[in-house]
Amino acid sequence: MILTTIYLVRHCEAMGNINRIFQGHTDEEISDNGRLQLEKLAERFRDIHLDALYSSPLKRAYRTAEAVNRYHQLPIHTDERLIEINGGHWEEKPWEALPELYPDEWAAWSCRPWSFAPQNGEPMRAVYARMAEVLSAIAEDHPGETVGVASHGCAIRNALCWASGRPIEQLLEIPWCDNTAVTVLEFQEGRPVIRLANDNGHLDEELSTLSKQSWWRE
Repeated sequence: MILTTIYLVRHCEAMGNINRIFQGHTDEEISDNGRLQLEKLAERFRDIHLDALYSSPLKRAYRTAEAVNRYHQLPIHTDERLIEINGGHWEEKPWEALPELYPDEWAAWSCRPWSFAPQNGEPMRAVYARMAEVLSAIAEDHPGETVGVASHGCAIRNALCWASGRPIEQLLEIPWCDNTAVTVLEFQEGRPVIRLANDNGHLDEELSTLSKQSWWRE
């Protein structure tokens, strides 16, 4: 049986994560803490064999791919399908302002995320579909190999929903992941199996982004 393994990694902490703005397609710089997270991530991947490496084109993901690549020196392939959800008119808005600015869309995001479709942005269903498409394509292109992939929180949440065999209507059952958290998917005959989900064991509490925030527990 041919087995392809994908290490799916969320980007390091960026300024939007600290300032609590919707960064989506906004190409935010990484934070000082994000740089420290990347040091830990690079060490985690030091002895993990990789055959190929892919990244979202946004710099917070690409810098994360570079850290994964520190001891491997592989070419990094960018793929637009790995990008974060396009928030449309949510982009660069403070999270705390969104419920008042866009109450109907906020209700969808919070309670029915599968129906979320921001004005001038990307429907959540499109994120689910493209993450399934790109991860399947990467697995098909690398039979029997191990591949690193750097992406984003909402995108990875959709990927885990799909990989677990859930329809998008069960997206709320999938927890958010920490910055630089690692998920491991194994593809057998085109179907993914989750071997590890959202693991941030390389970070201590001081470096963890989610340990300092409470929104994801609500």
